[in-house]
Amino acid sequence: MKKYEVLEHKADLKIRAFGKTKEELFQNMLLGMSESQKPEIKDNKKTERKIKIKSLNPLSLLVDFLSEILYFNQINKEIYSNVDFIRFTDTELEARLAGRKVERLGEDIKAVTYHNLDVHQKKDKTWEAIVLFDV
Repeated sequence: MKKYEVLEHKADLKIRAFGKTKEELFQNMLLGMSESQKPEIKDNKKTERKIKIKSLNPLSLLVDFLSEILYFNQINKEIYSNVDFIRFTDTELEARLAGRKVERLGEDIKAVTYHNLDVHQKKDKTWEAIVLFDV
């Protein structure tokens, strides 16, 4: 199973991610978002951050998760490519993010949007999400 794909969009970045579980779906969307930013890694020193999010519903949880990570990218000058979930429900998550320091990001993602946001479980019980990012 592929982790994610970048879909064609006129002005913004649109990513479809896949996962066997909802946790894997969130991990793969994070990977797609991070790789799409084209980071220039500063060094191989690994960084770790904790994240805790409470949302109204599963759709908001994904948007809030990605938005918080975008915020961390900017203030910490880091890119995160892996997440270890400590707690994960439909409306809350707690996790550790693993990343690296960056010199700069080649692609600036301004925001995670709700426009055409979709998260669903398919007939084969795998998960799929589509997120549009404002660039």
